[in-house]
Amino acid sequence: MIGMLFRVLITALGLWLATIIVPGVEAQGSAALFWAAIWLGIINALVRPLVVLMTLPITLLTLGGFLLVVNAGMLAMVAWLLEGFVVQGFFSALFGSLVVSLTSWAASSFVGPSGRYEVLVIERRS
Repeated sequence: MIGMLFRVLITALGLWLATIIVPGVEAQGSAALFWAAIWLGIINALVRPLVVLMTLPITLLTLGGFLLVVNAGMLAMVAWLLEGFVVQGFFSALFGSLVVSLTSWAASSFVGPSGRYEVLVIERRS
């Protein structure tokens, strides 16, 4: 449960950074960011696998590049479902999804599967 909450907060942090960095991505308050993070997690768990499966030929043809478009579509779907979170246009969704993905990837590398902060320590013995 704690791990899931950390992941939602990491995604909310990525969405917040996207609202700062990317023009056209806007959120009305921290509650909108929190709910957008929850909705993005739900959509990525339920809808994204189906979309990835349906677009597999074009994804293979573009060597995975089309997954950026799929991620942008998932972020745009969250904006469509949620009042208070706005994504204006395709390129705002594309760059916003890149910011969220990079932030989530960087922050999640420090959080283990149990939701705890983990650091790998390597000790050299001579």
